[in-house]
This record gives sequence, C-alpha cells and structure tokens, in this order.
Amino acid sequence: MALFQWSTFSLKIYIKAPQQRVYDAWTKPAGLLNWFLRVADFSDPNGAPRDPGDYVRPGDVYNWKWHGYPDTLSEQGEVLEVNGTDHFKFRFGKAGMVTVQLREIKGLTEMVLVQDEIPTDEKSRADYHVGCSTGWTFYMANLKCLLEGGADLRNKDPELTNVINS
Repeated sequence: MALFQWSTFSLKIYIKAPQQRVYDAWTKPAGLLNWFLRVADFSDPNGAPRDPGDYVRPGDVYNWKWHGYPDTLSEQGEVLEVNGTDHFKFRFGKAGMVTVQLREIKGLTEMVLVQDEIPTDEKSRADYHVGCSTGWTFYMANLKCLLEGGADLRNKDPELTNVINS
C-alpha cells in the first residue's frame, strides 16, 4: 500500500459558468474579492499596485486577508504563471504552490486545484495539508455557488469565529 502523500493534494469541482468567468475570478484582484478574500492587494515586480480590475501577471506579489480573521492574519506570495485562459499558478506563502487548471466539459467548467510542495513536518501536515484542503473545499464551493447565481456563503462577521465558512 502506498503511503499517504502529505506534500500534495488535488481538488476538483464542476461549475456551470463560462471558463473565462471562472478564470477571471482567480486572476483579477476584484474577482478574488467576490468569492475568496476581503483584501487582495497585488503589486508588480517594481512595487506598483495592480488595479483591482486588471489581470495579475507573473512576478506580481500579493498580500491577502480573509473575512472572519483579524488583520494580523494575512498571506503573502507570488504569482508564478498565468496564461489568459485556463492556467494560474502561485506561491501560497509557506504552504507550497497552488495550481488552478480549467477546462470545458459538457457545458461546464472543470476546475482542478493542486497544492503541492507542502512541507511535511507535523505542524505543516495539520496547517497546510488538512487546513488548506478544508479551506479550498469551502472556497471552491463558494465560487461555484456565486457563479451559478447563489448566495455568498462566507462569514463576514469578525466576531463569529471558528466556523467552516471563513
């Protein structure tokens, strides 16, 4: 029997929305604010802020903050790859690399998220493998819900903590 791979995980979801709309939700700061973050600041390699409606580019760095968490909790990373249609890769702080791949299937957009290069010490297993896979599962479902015409499921009240939707 193969050993469990703590250094990587993969998640897949199908969304009834055009592929470009899903891609824009990942690759524009304004798009990320709609389903994932409360702060999505990006800067180009020279330090100039990226406009919220612009696409991010390789070499951009980011500072992210989530609803339901204090300003002291943020994530910094770097955009590594974008291709304008179906591929986005970024360094997710100390938690490894995240790659999002899209493709159209039967009128749906298949979204596959792979997080790899996750450190495998015991704390990282809990924080990054278990924690991130749980978080991504919620946020991917929230993206699907919003793009298919549903409600934003995020908890936006900072006084309500330790809930599955933030």
